Amino acid sequence: MTAPEILVLGSVNRDLIVHAPRLPLPGETLRGQRFGSCLGGKGANQAVAAARLGARVALAARVGLLENGAAMVAQLQGEGVDTEAIAQPVDEVPGVALIVVGAEDAENQIVTVAGSNGTLPLDQVEALRLDGLRWLVAQQELPLASVARAFERAHAAGVKTLLNAAPFRPGCEALLPHVDLLVVNALEAQALVTTLGGAAASPETLAHVLRAKGPAAVLVSLGAEGLCWVDADGARRVPAREVRAVDTVGAGDTLVGALVTALAEGQPIADALAFAQAAAALAVSRAGVQDAMPRRAEVEQLLAMN
Repeated sequence: MTAPEILVLGSVNRDLIVHAPRLPLPGETLRGQRFGSCLGGKGANQAVAAARLGARVALAARVGLLENGAAMVAQLQGEGVDTEAIAQPVDEVPGVALIVVGAEDAENQIVTVAGSNGTLPLDQVEALRLDGLRWLVAQQELPLASVARAFERAHAAGVKTLLNAAPFRPGCEALLPHVDLLVVNALEAQALVTTLGGAAASPETLAHVLRAKGPAAVLVSLGAEGLCWVDADGARRVPAREVRAVDTVGAGDTLVGALVTALAEGQPIADALAFAQAAAALAVSRAGVQDAMPRRAEVEQLLAMN
């Protein structure tokens, strides 16, 4: 494989997905409509999304070989993801995510168990090869100390960093000085600002507050309302494309993978945001997570219809 230009440091899970008429209430039992199992984890999802869109991408992760972990790594390789930096401990269990998708509004509930994701050590981070990279991407399903050290190394090497601060975790605000691009949804943005002592506010205001803590740019995703982008040139809104939402699981990961692909290619910000929005729109219009992630030709076709 040609040397990667994007390195995703992130989690790899086995997703167990139940589709139900709607999301259950606390203490309620519902009869599900169907069940499926697939490769997931925010790190794996973002790497696959980028690879399907033509990026040269590698994934640094930790996948335990118990419970068929080797098949998960092989699936990533089949998607064109460089897996050289994935540690494969023989005595650990890979991460698991339990997901319920409601047919009423395509919303979801997710519970994750870290498994081997929670044991990614600093010495694995120190061994990461950063030569030739344009972007290092991370989320928050790994130990935050490992993410922080990876970002420190990336900045020292002249590699730009993207933090998808999801899921929200207390203490993640300490990462912000090492972040070039912060990607959050509205709830995560509000949680971060609240942790920093701020109050409830508009997405633009939240983004400005977060940008003042270090990132050169902040993207707040707003679901069906599109996204808000704030950088040195100010704030802009990008509306979402109108699609019939079937399954929103993985839409945020598709957005991140598409955005970093476009930025690594040197696309102007406006074009990169449109590219990312188009990819996410295609993803939510289909069932599944990685199965729903589009190929490059599909995104370009949708953009051409604008």
